[in-house]
Amino acid sequence: MSNNIYIYIFVMAGVTYLIRLLPLTFIRREIKNTFIRSFLYYVPYVTLSVMTFPAILYATENLWSALAGLIAAIFIAWKGGSLIKVSAAACITVFLVELFI
Repeated sequence: MSNNIYIYIFVMAGVTYLIRLLPLTFIRREIKNTFIRSFLYYVPYVTLSVMTFPAILYATENLWSALAGLIAAIFIAWKGGSLIKVSAAACITVFLVELFI
């Protein structure tokens, strides 16, 4: 198999184009099924979570400080904290755990 980069770029462009073209071609009317609508509503949140979660765990030098920051962020968010409070609590928790480990 040759390593022709233009073939890779062409395949990538084709797949990206098809992913955007097929729904516009086949779905011409409004989606009324509540299950499909709720599924499509949560797709961006799930995608963001799947991309962010591994980065959270490997952002620090120690896995335990990353877990402590994640737990602190989840706890503050669960209690209704704002985004600034959640991120500040996670950063402070990671800093303190890194100091003592």
